[in-house]
Amino acid sequence: MGGFFMRSRLKKAGCYIIIIVLLPYIVTVFLSGPLVETGAPAADALTVKAVKGEEEATLPLSDYCIGRMAREIPADYEEEALQCQAVLVRTSVCRAMGEGGSQVTLEDEYWTEEEMRREWGGRYGRYRRKMEAAWEDTEGQVIVYGDSPANTPFTRLTNGSTRDGKEVLGSEDFPYLKIRDCPLDIESEEQLQTVVLDDMDAEVTASDTAGYVTQVRVGQETVNGEAFRQTYGLASSCFILQKYEGKLRVTTRGVGHGLGLSQYTANEMAKEGKDAAQILQYFFEGTQIREVAQIVTNSGAAE
Repeated sequence: MGGFFMRSRLKKAGCYIIIIVLLPYIVTVFLSGPLVETGAPAADALTVKAVKGEEEATLPLSDYCIGRMAREIPADYEEEALQCQAVLVRTSVCRAMGEGGSQVTLEDEYWTEEEMRREWGGRYGRYRRKMEAAWEDTEGQVIVYGDSPANTPFTRLTNGSTRDGKEVLGSEDFPYLKIRDCPLDIESEEQLQTVVLDDMDAEVTASDTAGYVTQVRVGQETVNGEAFRQTYGLASSCFILQKYEGKLRVTTRGVGHGLGLSQYTANEMAKEGKDAAQILQYFFEGTQIREVAQIVTNSGAAE
């Protein structure tokens, strides 16, 4: 893992905010190592606010992050794929705190220990240890672009390639979100799924370069492709609509929105011997992996 640690300092003001916000967390949680005399509170005292269902919960930061990983990626995936997810979660939390401060309510959902036990059953102990190991093995690593935490979305399974960030987000701020070929995704058993909806006057009116739907006409209204997917519980926003026996048949390709890292391809790359750094660089070309601890050290030395 030595090559996975890219040490460099952040200089811009926005990242100093992140450093200040995360300073109490560095040693105890983000580094997952022995306590050092830094004045930081004990790990079990570090809490965050997060959305849980329709309510807001307060819980230890480490429980939230492990819970997110558990919910977001299959626990039977390869070690390096889980490490990728750990870095994405940490980067997301860092980005959210940098934008909203330490009291921000984190909106990405997570599993509680009870939910993990229910979902994993007799495999709970083994899967929980895998998640914790991935979190600890990445030791405070975050993905940055320039001097700021990157926007690092992920999707379970693409239609064969990821999407272009500029097309999806309508912004040139994320040039590292490029179309990436994911040919192995096509081989997944989940690649093609079909649902039948009540008949409606609907048609796809626009798609992006990767083949994901960006606009759907429903009656006299035009809706976003991802919004249509969410409304009708579709597996993917890459879909076709067909009239079928008085109903509307929807055939989807892939699972998720298709932007960012493909978890399925990440797992296949891990099976081929790629490490987490190589996988992350494939999906987020032009970014760097840096350690929060090194950021703090360099910042302090500059004062």
